Amino acid sequence: MPTYSYKYLDSDETFDVYQSFTESDLTVAPDGRPVRKVFSPIGVSFSGSGFYRNDSRSENKTSDAAGKKTASSESSTASTTPAPAATPAPAAAPAAKPATPSASPAA
Repeated sequence: MPTYSYKYLDSDETFDVYQSFTESDLTVAPDGRPVRKVFSPIGVSFSGSGFYRNDSRSENKTSDAAGKKTASSESSTASTTPAPAATPAPAAAPAAKPATPSASPAA
């Protein structure tokens, strides 16, 4: 069960109460004094990868940089080494004509 904090309206004193989610908020403390629920920030810590905008970008920048390095290194090697001579492609064999079924009427 969650713990909720309440503050007395006539002083700065606070106390905690264990209540279920379905119970209504207290308006009067067990001693009969009026109270109000205290809202405070919850303690959540987002740690690890994937919670920040730049977490997903780091992989893309790395792969883009690697791709650019590869492209530039290929262009520099291509300019220093001659391209291999083109070899003629083998002649293609004539395609066989597909067999057609006989055109006899079905009775």
